[in-house]
Amino acid sequence: MSPACPQGQRRVAFLPFVRISLNSLIPKPYDFEPKTLGEHIHKRRLYLGMLQAGVASLFGVSPFTIGNWENGITKPGIHHIPTLIEFLGYDPEPQNPSTIAEYLAAKRRELGWTQRTAAQGIGVDPCSWSSWESGGTILLLKHRRLVASFLGLSECEIHIEMRDKWNALHWR
Repeated sequence: MSPACPQGQRRVAFLPFVRISLNSLIPKPYDFEPKTLGEHIHKRRLYLGMLQAGVASLFGVSPFTIGNWENGITKPGIHHIPTLIEFLGYDPEPQNPSTIAEYLAAKRRELGWTQRTAAQGIGVDPCSWSSWESGGTILLLKHRRLVASFLGLSECEIHIEMRDKWNALHWR
């Protein structure tokens, strides 16, 4: 008892009713910054509340394949890239091409085509396409026109890069 209270009386403090609400953000399973392609797929799947089987049906693969993609064991094939971009809503591995070879690879990836399919698509030999995508020179004018049309670039841009490449190799 405190000395200020008369003998036999207690001092009781009453507090008015106060609502206490503790607010905190509950972390979601998809609250992380993806670093790998598999983590991008995993995050989107969790965000949409889908099971691996549901995602697998979108891609036409087994749920084990989706698990392998998410765990970084394997990567989606080139023919899955357009569906992957549509599923994610963005390209997790954006391409920033600066050469004709890089433009060819980026366009082919965007379409989900193999080198063989791309070569057939514009009417050239698959070995020629492979050479061009590896940085080789596009020698024939008709091939330069096909590539320019396929990439949506001007023939002049293709010609200038190929001329410079040729000169660098032959004018030492």
